[in-house]
Amino acid sequence: MTEPNRYIVPALERGLKVLQLFSRDQVELSPPEIAKALKLPRTTVFRLTQTLEGLGFLERSGTAFRLGPAVLRLGFEYLASLELTEIARPVVERLRDATHCASQLLIRDGREVVVVLKAASASMFASNVSVGTRFPAHATVLGRMLLCETPEAEIDRLFPERHLKSYSQNTPKTTAELKALLAEDRRRGYAVSEGFFERGISAIAAPVRDQSGRIVAAVSLTLQRQSLEPQELRDGLIEQVRAAAAEISQRLDYRPEKRAA
Repeated sequence: MTEPNRYIVPALERGLKVLQLFSRDQVELSPPEIAKALKLPRTTVFRLTQTLEGLGFLERSGTAFRLGPAVLRLGFEYLASLELTEIARPVVERLRDATHCASQLLIRDGREVVVVLKAASASMFASNVSVGTRFPAHATVLGRMLLCETPEAEIDRLFPERHLKSYSQNTPKTTAELKALLAEDRRRGYAVSEGFFERGISAIAAPVRDQSGRIVAAVSLTLQRQSLEPQELRDGLIEQVRAAAAEISQRLDYRPEKRAA
């Protein structure tokens, strides 16, 4: 059994756990809900929420709380500090200009993928995807692209449940089904979604690799189309996304010929 870290500050740990309770699906939480989720006395939750509210990390919404602007500010400062986004920015924007479609750069955070860079399209289609938007990794081709070379043991650790949460009829129902899709993505080298996660939306994703050859991000293209027809359109967009991913990988000093040697 791992011994507890004696340098951990309990009050700080509890405060951070409060912030971690909020998500895209759980926008607001009341103090009793926080107390129940963290198994804490209500008096402790009261002090924690008062402190976090005073610092701007929480804000009131009636009798509940929601994340405050300080969290968003920290998030954007973190994303802005990533060297990867600055390296990828001109490539992602060029992909948008060449295809007239919204393009993004995503990274994986555990069981989710996060948009860290977006080049919006000038078309009438207003995507609700923005920097900081999260998607379930197992239910999207974006996430599968970032998971496709993850060892099976790690996949089992990430998704220990018997049945995976479903978002559409295309969502893999079990870890075994997910692994089968990942094997196909790995063999293909890219992934295509035609209404896979969201009806009427298609997406193409390709992996970005670092100097070691590890997949560290994914480039994606999003279109307001249920299908990518005709075939010439599909093939052309796939090639452009893969070329963009390859260029960013090269900028990260990925050299496939060196790995082969």
